[in-house]
Amino acid sequence: MVRKGFIKLVLTSFLLVLAMVCSGVQARELTATSVADTTIALSQLPPQGIEIYRLIHQGGPFPFGKDGVIFGNRERLLPAEKRGYYREYTVKTPRSGNRGARRIVCGGPAATPDTCFYTADHYASFRKIVP
Repeated sequence: MVRKGFIKLVLTSFLLVLAMVCSGVQARELTATSVADTTIALSQLPPQGIEIYRLIHQGGPFPFGKDGVIFGNRERLLPAEKRGYYREYTVKTPRSGNRGARRIVCGGPAATPDTCFYTADHYASFRKIVP
């Protein structure tokens, strides 16, 4: 009797974990897909974002040493690409003592990117920049 109860518990637990894993995969796929559909006009960026966007297309110079480094897309919120495709740039936050949470992440060649995304919440969400 105990053995049947144990097997039922293990099987139920397995199915629950499987359902959680599958829903997480679906959520990540939906998020990665939806980021391409969520846009922000260049003119709607904060003034510091517009300036960094301009500097990106000029090839710099950038105010922070980490600007232009490879962005790994570990959050998997941007469309999947090979490592090295995305680069990140700091959008200065007024009155912030550090780099702040705002970034522009661009994919493609450094000075002529294919696409750029804006995040105001340190990679928790992205919106595609529409020039």
